[in-house]
Amino acid sequence: MTTPAELVERLRSHPSIRSKLGIAHATRVLELTSQTAGRPGDDAAALPCDGSYDLFAGEGFIPAFIADDPWFAGWCAVMVNLSDIAAMGGRATAVIDQVWAPDAEAAKPLLEGMRDASAVYGVPLVGGHTNLAAPALGLAASVLGKAQRLITSFDAMPGDVLIAAIDQRGAYRNFDNFCAALEAPSDRLRADLALLPALAEDGLVRAGKDISQGGIVGTALMLAECSGVGLDIDLTAITPPAGVPPERWLRSFPSFGFLLTAPADQAKEVCQRFESRNITAGVMGRIRSGSAVTLSDTEETALFWDHAQTPYLDLGDHHA
Repeated sequence: MTTPAELVERLRSHPSIRSKLGIAHATRVLELTSQTAGRPGDDAAALPCDGSYDLFAGEGFIPAFIADDPWFAGWCAVMVNLSDIAAMGGRATAVIDQVWAPDAEAAKPLLEGMRDASAVYGVPLVGGHTNLAAPALGLAASVLGKAQRLITSFDAMPGDVLIAAIDQRGAYRNFDNFCAALEAPSDRLRADLALLPALAEDGLVRAGKDISQGGIVGTALMLAECSGVGLDIDLTAITPPAGVPPERWLRSFPSFGFLLTAPADQAKEVCQRFESRNITAGVMGRIRSGSAVTLSDTEETALFWDHAQTPYLDLGDHHA
């Protein structure tokens, strides 16, 4: 049986977790901090507008992922952007794409994947950029949305509980991408995403993030660092889908997966809203003061990361 100490050692060094360290390099060069307009570190930039918020986010895709499964990469270009908007308590309004390919035939599956996802989720593709003279396939996409009330990465508070809500009705498509969307009916996918803005508008959650390429543990670390808090993750409270090793689940990228914080007395209602739609939801940890993110079982607690000692996103004021 893997101990928490062995687990954190492997997770800390895994490429999915370490890939997020690249964000810090970009923010330093761009001279961005958590106080910059749009608050880098959130799943989408939130810009106040007439009593609500305009939301803007984007995703770029790893070349190996695109080459392995270009149609699915196109689908994901829409899907993950919609998740970023939902994670902010918003509703997506439009997607634009950026496609590079050696020729039109090579670009076709990328474009078809985006077209198909746009139709299923009911969010229009409204244009973008296409280059059909590139040396290899490349893909990025951006999304616009609106929110009445935000869920942000910066508002987790000591004493809150950490809730994971993940649709486990799926399977791995490639790499550590766990997809529960391709066989699901359109109306279900749309209504599932609508749970997030409803939770925000009803004041039931305090902070949150879409579970991204860093998986449950990497996303939890980003949330803790943005909010300036510590976090205790209870490994015994995390149940993967049948047949999935717990270690892989902790670093997986689910098609529908969110980490949310809420006061303990509101956690039951938050979980019930997801469970009423057959989405697995439960408390998997607690927010506390400090900067350490730990993983524990019934016998041992191990330090996964201390974001004060080793920044992960490094969104502090670099010029202070």
